[in-house]
Amino acid sequence: MSIVSSRSRALPPSIYWLSLCSFAFGLCEFIAAGLLTPMARDLHASVAATGGAIAAYALGAAIGAPVLTALLARRPTRQILVATMLVLAAGSVAMAGSPALGALLCVRFVVGLAHGVFMAVASHAATSLVDPSRAGRALSIVWLGLTLALAGGVPLGTWLGAVASWRWVFTAIGVLALCGGAGLRCAMPAARQPAAATPALASLRAILQPPLLLAAGVAALVSVATFSFFTYVSPFLLQVGGLDAGWLSAAMLCFGACAIGGNLLGGWCADRPSALRATVLALAALALNLLGFYVLRAHRFAMLALCGTLGMLFFALVTLSTMRLLRLAQRHCPGSDAVAAGLNIAAFNAGTAAGGALGGVLIVAFGLPGIAIGGALAALLAMLLLCFQSRKLDAPL
Repeated sequence: MSIVSSRSRALPPSIYWLSLCSFAFGLCEFIAAGLLTPMARDLHASVAATGGAIAAYALGAAIGAPVLTALLARRPTRQILVATMLVLAAGSVAMAGSPALGALLCVRFVVGLAHGVFMAVASHAATSLVDPSRAGRALSIVWLGLTLALAGGVPLGTWLGAVASWRWVFTAIGVLALCGGAGLRCAMPAARQPAAATPALASLRAILQPPLLLAAGVAALVSVATFSFFTYVSPFLLQVGGLDAGWLSAAMLCFGACAIGGNLLGGWCADRPSALRATVLALAALALNLLGFYVLRAHRFAMLALCGTLGMLFFALVTLSTMRLLRLAQRHCPGSDAVAAGLNIAAFNAGTAAGGALGGVLIVAFGLPGIAIGGALAALLAMLLLCFQSRKLDAPL
């Protein structure tokens, strides 16, 4: 999936169109959490059952990212990206018109498949459109769309769903997807696919190499560490931290605002020669941040600050991990960069699901304070795994 590179100082417009499209996909994924109650009421289902809409989407993304990306490896990049936006547009309209929960779950699974493919291909495309010294910055701009969807799009969409209808929210996402697809159609270079493109099975075999699997394991552990805590951040802050609803809203605002900064910081660090060292330090900071929730749980302002730094560290690590996997793929399995990015996306989605499950187990066994300790240990394990890889299979720190 090679693309003609741009060498100008400014990032090409297509990078920003990719960011807009990732915002649309991110909003479609995350908005379900804010609309669960009205969706459940309208579809005559329980809130617990309607929560399957989140799991169905994540499952589709985890499968689509590595597998479908490999199967589409011979197709032109622009064609794949525009096609995934059309799937999002059609799927969003279908969600808006879903007559029952079963239909909604099926549509969200299909759109999740497209989400995984888009983010994998877009990550590779962003780094191909610029020179290597700015690849991390370009990648962070693309992923910034997802961050903005979580930080700003979800609150706005939740408000719209409350004053109008959740169906109008998905209709709006469909319109946004069409606009993004049209922008990509005009802005992306129409590069022809090389004849020697890596076959699908070869790409899938390539990403099973130990360096890539270990890097994906680190990415998964980052999500486990973060979401074993963040999945239950609301009851933790309310019951353990003693915060009220107003403080909880402020904490979520801090998380979202700092996540934006973390995304850009991760892109800047990824372009530095010391990117590996920065990743190790970020993992150590993540472990200390989560431990801080346990130690400082009685201090309100500390809880507020720690929520902000949690968002910053997690989204910085998302960009750093994605860039690391892309570079490892270029070294160990050239031609499979997009599939490697898909492996990273699948790892983060799997880690998110595993983190939520781990948090539930920790709460049953040790109570709510236990999730902070469990998350810190997972972050520490990720740091140790990265150090092992850097010494045995990669470059030294």
